[in-house]
Order: sequence, then C-alpha cells, then structure tokens
Amino acid sequence: MGRGGGGCGGREEAAEPLQPLFETKEAKGRVSYKLFAGTIMVGICLIWLYRIVQIIPRGGGDHDHDHEGRSWAWIGMFMTELGFGFYWIITQPVRFNVRYRFPFKDRLSSRYEDKLPGVDIFVCTADPVMEPPTLVINTVLSVMSYNYPPEKLSVYLSDDGGSEFTFYALLEASDFSKYWIPFCKKFNVEPRNPEAYFAQETYHDQEWLAIKIKYEEMKNRIESATTQERISREIRDQHKGFLEWNDKVTKQNHQSIVQIIIDGRDTKAVDKEGCQLPTLVYMAREKRPEWPHNFKAGAMNSLIRVSSEISNGSIILNVDCDMYANNADSIREALCFFMDEKRGHEIAFVQHPQTCNNITQNDLYSNYNHVVSQVELAGIGGYYAALYCGTGCFHRRESLSGRKYCKDYRGNRDMEANKNFEKKVHELEEVSKVLANCSYETDTQWGKEMGLVYGCAVEDIVTGLTIQCRGWKSMYYNPERKAFLGVAPTTLDIALVQYKRWSEGMFQIFFSKYCPFIYGNGKIKLGAQMGYCIYLLWATLSLPILYYVIVPPLYLLHGISLFPKVSSMWFIPFAYVFIAKSVYSLIEALNCGSTIKIWWNLQRMWMIRRTTAFLFAFIDVIIKQLGLSQTTFVLTSKVVTKDVSKRYEQEIMEFGSSSIMFTMLGTFAMLNLFCLVGEIFKMVVLQELGALESLISQVFLCAMMVLINLPVYEAMFFRKDNGCLPISVMFKSIVLASLACLIMPMI
Repeated sequence: MGRGGGGCGGREEAAEPLQPLFETKEAKGRVSYKLFAGTIMVGICLIWLYRIVQIIPRGGGDHDHDHEGRSWAWIGMFMTELGFGFYWIITQPVRFNVRYRFPFKDRLSSRYEDKLPGVDIFVCTADPVMEPPTLVINTVLSVMSYNYPPEKLSVYLSDDGGSEFTFYALLEASDFSKYWIPFCKKFNVEPRNPEAYFAQETYHDQEWLAIKIKYEEMKNRIESATTQERISREIRDQHKGFLEWNDKVTKQNHQSIVQIIIDGRDTKAVDKEGCQLPTLVYMAREKRPEWPHNFKAGAMNSLIRVSSEISNGSIILNVDCDMYANNADSIREALCFFMDEKRGHEIAFVQHPQTCNNITQNDLYSNYNHVVSQVELAGIGGYYAALYCGTGCFHRRESLSGRKYCKDYRGNRDMEANKNFEKKVHELEEVSKVLANCSYETDTQWGKEMGLVYGCAVEDIVTGLTIQCRGWKSMYYNPERKAFLGVAPTTLDIALVQYKRWSEGMFQIFFSKYCPFIYGNGKIKLGAQMGYCIYLLWATLSLPILYYVIVPPLYLLHGISLFPKVSSMWFIPFAYVFIAKSVYSLIEALNCGSTIKIWWNLQRMWMIRRTTAFLFAFIDVIIKQLGLSQTTFVLTSKVVTKDVSKRYEQEIMEFGSSSIMFTMLGTFAMLNLFCLVGEIFKMVVLQELGALESLISQVFLCAMMVLINLPVYEAMFFRKDNGCLPISVMFKSIVLASLACLIMPMI
C-alpha cells in the first residue's frame, strides 16, 4: 500500500524511501532528571533508615518527650513514609521515557487521499436531563463537520436514555447540518460546535447572522419540546422513528431502536451546496430490568456491532456527548499514526488528552492537570502503552473487536471505506436492531475478549490494557490545538464524585485478574505496568495521607515529636526530599504552561481528593472484594444553575450540601486548626519554647494544612451564599475534631 500510495512521479522519485507519516521526539533533560531522581531516592532511603534506627526512640536524643503510645505512632509514620516512597518509585519510569508524537497530515493527503479509510464516530449519552439534548447535538454537529470526505464518515449516537427528545434533537440537527457543514468548510470555522463558536465570535456578515438565527431557532424548538415534555403530532408525523415510542417505553425498559436519519449512500442526501452528507444513525440498545446492561461498555459494544452492519469503518472514534471536536483535522492527524508504512500496522488506538472548555483562569478544581497531560501520559505513551481514557480516542476496529496482533499483519492494505450498499435502509435498521438486543451477547466473547471489557467502572482503562496484552501498541497524542473539549465539573461535590468513581474503578482493576503486574507480565514493558499503577493505586494514597493529616497534628498538640530536631543530621533528608520535590513539582508545572496559582490549587485538590474521594473509593473496593456490594456507575450532571455558574467563574468553591465527604473535609481542617492554635498558644502565652526545635516539622505540616483549607474555613464561618457549608456540617466537624483532641491523651 505504501508503494502504491507514493507513485506520483518518475522512477527516481518512486525509488526514494517514503518519509514517515509521524515522528517521535524525546523530552529534553532526561539524564539530568535521572540524576535528580537519584538524589531524591537517597533521601527517601535515609528517611526509611531513620525510622528503622529510631523505631524505639530513646530519651536524651532527638526525642526528649517520651510518651506512652509514641512507638505505635512511630511505626505508623514508618509505614506511611514507606508507602509514599514506593508510590514515588512507581511514578518514575514514565518520567524517564517521555516522548512526543508529531504527525504529518500533508504527507498523508498527498499519498493516500484517494484511499482514506471509512471512519465511524460514536457519541454516547445516557440521560436527557443530566445531558441535555442541545449539548448532545452540538457534539454531533462538530464531528459531522470534520475536514474529511463525508462519504467515508458515519456518525452514531448511542442514547442509553432511550429518549424521544434526544431522537427529536438529532432530527433537528440533521436538518441544520445541511447549512452548518458547508458554512464551516467555506469559512474554515473553528470550533465546529455551534454553541461554542457563536459564544466566542461576534457579528461578521449576513451569512453569519443567518446561520446563527437558524441555530437559535433550532435550539429553541428543542428546549421548548424538552421543557414541555411533549413533541407535537405534526413533528411526529414527519418521521417514522417516533413510532418506536409509546407509553410502555421507559429508560430502563424498551426495545432496540435503530434509525438511519441520514443515509450516506444516498446521492440525494446532500447539503445546501449539493455536497454529500455523512451518514447519521440513532441507536438506543434494548434494555430490560432482568438483563444487565453493563453501562457505557455495553453501549459501545452495541455500537461496534451495529456500525459494522451499516458502514463498517476501519477506524472508530468514540467521544462522550459533552466532548466536542475542537480541531477539524483531527481525523487526518490520527490516521498518520494508523497508516504509517513502518509502524502503523502495530497501532491499535490513538488517545488524546481530556481537556475542558470551561476551566477557570486558575483552574479552581484542577480539572486539567498540565503535568499529567504533558508528562505522565506522554511517558506511558513512550512505552507504546498509552492509556485508553474512554473518550477522544481513535481505534482500529479490528483490535477493538478482539483481534490479536501478529507480526505478519498488514491492516493498512484493507482500510478503505466498506459501507453496506446491498441492503435498503429499513433492512439495515431491522438487522441492526437484532445486534443491539439484550440477548445477543449470550454465550459470546463480547465483554470478555471482544469489545469493551465488562465488570469494571472504568471499562476503558482495562479494555486498553487487554488490547495491549494482545500484542497491539497504542499512541498518546497531545496536539497544540486540543482535538476535543469537554465540560468540567463546576462544583466540588461533582468533582469529588467523579474522582471517586475513577479511583474506585482503577483500584478494582488492581485487585482483579487484570492487575498490570500479573496480566501484563511479559506482554507489556515493566515501565508501562508501573505507569498504569500510578492511577490504579490512587485510592491507596488515602491511607498514608490520612495518617499524616491526623496523627502528627494530634501529637503536636500534646508536645510529642515524630520528626528529628532541626539541629540533627537526620533532619536534612526530610527537609531535602520535601523541598526538592515541591520545587521540582512547581518548575515542572510552570514548564508545562501552568501558573503558580494553578499549581497551588492542584496541591489543594490533591489533598482534598486523597482525604475524601480516594478514601471512600478504597473502602468501597474492599467491600466489593468481600462480596458485600456490586459495581455501580454514577453519571455526573452537565447542568448547573446560574448562581453556581457565577460562583464558579469567580473561583469560589462550591460546597452547598451535607455530603459526608464535606464533613470529613471540615473535620480534618478543624483538627489541624485546633492543633496549630494550641501549639501557638503554648509557645506565646505559656512560653513553652523548649520543644519547638523538635516539633517544628509538625508545626509546619499543620500550618500547610491550614493554608490549604482556607476555602473550607471561609465556607464554614464567613460565607452566606448557597454554596457555603451547611451549619450541620460545621457543627459535626467541630465536634469530631474536638473529640479527637480530647481522646488523644487516653490512647
């Protein structure tokens, strides 16, 4: 295929080796970082040695305040620092191997423009209330408008909510696309999400105004129907698809619904300029109360089967309904990896980072971690083991459908579009409905060896791992212009629920047969296995962090030292590891495009996540391992009120509920405040300065926790808006923190 695609010139040109369709560049400073990491490792080992040597503190040394129970606290500190150290070691291989990919889409076009593969795009939605139809169709319109041959493009909407309002919105979008797609291509519009485009652009000319009016009219019709919970008889009579809905159809109980809204094979399916439109399909797989539906993984597997019958594109792109296309050339850039003559046949999927369009100036909830996106994920990708993150990912259909990679595989030769031209629309719809039935997967390998893997809340991560263990490689691509933009959580509650679901699902993988160290042993590189575990072990970080947040402050309040004196040589490794890691973390963040305020907000959010979301995730997984619970999937709402949105834009943390996570957060904040104030009182009022030298580390830790929790104190005592912490949370936090301080002497 490579030779055929390049035959444009004479013999001398044909004899020249084809230039690659992408290149890889290693990150700079790898050697210097390894030397720096070596010094950190020495410091960590010295800290461990100190804890072992001083496991039973003796009087007259660094620790003059012998108290009953300190030995147990000391052992706890050793275990905590052992956990921190081992986790840090796990994070290092990805930093040693950071690599960046750069595609050459011009070379792709000149070589393969007439042999571009068919691309099927999957958009998934699950609830018309939490994911409004207008949000969904904006994403659909953005992917329909790619700079790609429309006859080779098919868009599928999976509606797990089985909502006639989502179907109606898609019908409206199909009509609007006849005007929107040519408008985008004529003026090279970016982004191609109408809502996002008109929000950032001002009046241009009459054509711009006309398309904006047409969009607003469509949006109003959809929102009116959704608000009134009624679709008029006139509209229903315009499309046979509405016959699928009756009084018996509910979200959790309905038959398979497949409707081909735009048939891309039909020469009459054209836009207002006479150009072909891409295929557009609505699918709501069958749901019955007595059948497990396997959440998003089940929807994706149904889409794989249905699309194979209708369009059978060689490449599949899947996006969440709130993550629209932000770069019209993303498909072509991704194909550079799949169609490269040297390595393209090895690649199963190309993953883009998850980025959001509503992140505040200082990223209040740390919804976009610059270092994770530009360093960690690129480092895992350096091992050709990029994580599949569930959205913004291009797949090779064969690898996603369960095919194992073999060295003689040359899939590029058969990647051209392969739509089903034999069957009529209604025949395709009827056959596809069978493929989306609940019973279709019975006694098959779907959810095991084929499609997305079932049984885990983060089916995407485990699916990516199984694909890599079948011999395939994966790429991580982080372009300068982000390929996809989503919607970030605008409240702390939703942000923590999201991280709880992620960390719970990933920790569940670690406990399953898919643990990278077991399942991936001998199949993917050790560095990739450790890279996976950076995220799979998020939940376990809650335990050492929790210990550090509770025990050192309590022992500080009662004058018991758990760290070496400032004058001791043992103080040096503690100080060096903390300062060096913090300074490097800040420099690394700044080099990745972050700011000091964004970095500080990230430190706050990591602390909050680890003491709340990760802790509950850890507990839930242990309960599931004991067989006392089953996996559930929590959908986060994309709808916010105006006052919540206003506070978010002003970067005021949104609490507003009596969540147990907030009670814990408030308790830890008050505990550290009580302990810090108590120690300051003893030093200033009681003039007890003698122990300060041995307690300074604990004073510093308490002070850092107080600084991190300033928004919590503000929400607890000073704010009066609807986003403040309820009085009940404040009362419980103060009582629990006070009890901890009072009970401590009895332990």
